[in-house]
Amino acid sequence: MIDFSLPGALTFDCYGTLIDWETGLSAVLGRWAARNGVDASGEELLAAFAEAESRAEVDHPSMLYPDILRLSLTSIARTFGSVCDDHSADELAHSVGGWPTFPDTADSLRLLKRRYKLAIVSNVDRASFALTRPKLGVDLDLIVTAEDVGSYKPNLGHFRAALDALSRLGISQDRVMHVAQSLYHDHVPAKQLGLTTVWINRRSGKAGSGATRVADTPVVPDAEFRSMAAFASAVECSFGSRE
Repeated sequence: MIDFSLPGALTFDCYGTLIDWETGLSAVLGRWAARNGVDASGEELLAAFAEAESRAEVDHPSMLYPDILRLSLTSIARTFGSVCDDHSADELAHSVGGWPTFPDTADSLRLLKRRYKLAIVSNVDRASFALTRPKLGVDLDLIVTAEDVGSYKPNLGHFRAALDALSRLGISQDRVMHVAQSLYHDHVPAKQLGLTTVWINRRSGKAGSGATRVADTPVVPDAEFRSMAAFASAVECSFGSRE
């Protein structure tokens, strides 16, 4: 069991953990499919996205995220023997700001902010994240994007940059805990660096891995919760037993 009194900072994945990107993606991809006569379920479209996005990020580590999304839709279209029309490509590229927040995100972050410094390590660009930031409802202590480090998770660049910045704030690596939904993007690299990790398993009870690629390497997070609310509650209970 994690001792939640030990960390001084939490690093978060944003999209999939705090932001319901699958709902946002499904809406745009569903409209593309309908527009182009593609007969595919929502889960099939998310699975195709997972493969296309991860491949684009590996092949083009310095490409800004809106262009990663454009490239991903082109690949998805090929998967289904269809076309990537300009309207759909533009819609997906600029959709990040419209992806909804999970209902428990803001309240949970406010509770956690009482205990820890909060950092974001995200596979988007600065402009896209700026549209999301007000939805989170808290002042963040650190933001690291793919644009900042010139690579995409699961590359270690985000984590190394965040750990360096947090060390300058007086928080050593052994006092940093990473909180994320994606095993592939987040838990595997975080564990490579020896970080404690908390899995927010937003897809608990659902088949498949949705918009997230299956992890190539087996990984075991230190704790698992189905929601941010459950995680924040566990933290409060842990501190409550000491106060």
